[in-house]
Parts: sequence; structure tokens; C-alpha cells
Amino acid sequence: MDIYAFLAQHSIAYERCDHPAVFTCEEAEKLVPNLPGGNTKNLFLRDKAGKRHVLAVVPHEKNVDLKTFAAAIGMKGVSFASPERLLNHLGVTPGAATLLGLVTDGDHAVEVVIDEKLWKADALLCHPLVNTATLVISHAGIETFLKATGHEAKVMDIPGRSDV
Repeated sequence: MDIYAFLAQHSIAYERCDHPAVFTCEEAEKLVPNLPGGNTKNLFLRDKAGKRHVLAVVPHEKNVDLKTFAAAIGMKGVSFASPERLLNHLGVTPGAATLLGLVTDGDHAVEVVIDEKLWKADALLCHPLVNTATLVISHAGIETFLKATGHEAKVMDIPGRSDV
């Protein structure tokens, strides 16, 4: 999937910053220049039965309380999805999980939950299906992207852990 062609086709503007590969939020803080927008952490989760898949998009500094989050969205036995599921559903490998991966979810098998703090940001920082670049996309651009992919985001205060 050519994410840039998709963005152009839907008139979604972005600012692109290339950088060395980053696999964690800590690496991104060191290797990605300070860009205008909400820094995201993307958690690709599955339920115990492997029937539900959720992409949780949170501020990069938030440590999510998975058990409380799962209960809040009615999910049982939540865990991180395997790299194979990540590739199958979002077309990316570990370290490159991104909201933009929804472009490959034509079956709409992935639920999207975005933390309300990020939803209120003027722009979000997203990997363009690889972890060697970051795009700055306006809030309006994110809304256009979600509509174009047929996804509706659930916006909520995703519970964080206080023990970290």
C-alpha cells in the first residue's frame, strides 16, 4: 500500500520527517526531532479468543492499564497481538504500529480507540507504515483519514497505570 498516494487521493496534507528506525517511544524521543503534534504510542491488542482486535492510540508517555482498559471496552483476556496479527491486520511490523495502518484493514476487523487527550490535539504524529519516518497530520486530516478508511474511532480517557 502506498500511504502517500492514499493521503494525496483524499487531500490529506502532512509534514514528513525522515529519521533512523525507532522501535520504542524512548528511541523516538532521542532520534526524532521535536515536531508539532501529539506524540503517539500505538498498542495493537487482541482478546483471549483472538476475535477482537483493537488499536489503542495513546500519548507516548502514558502507561496503559490494560486490564482496566479491556473492562472499559468490554474485552476479555486482553493481550498484545502477535507480530503476525499486526502484519495481517495493519500491514506493519513491530515498531511501526500506526493509526495509518488502518488503510490496510479493508475488512474493518480492527477497532480504534483514541485517548481523548490526543483527540483534542491540533495534530498527531504517525508513522507512514514504516518506523523510519514520522508524519504530522492535522486533526481534520486524521478525521478525513478515518472516514476514508471506513473506521470510526472511539474516543475515551484510556486508563493509565499509576504504579509506573
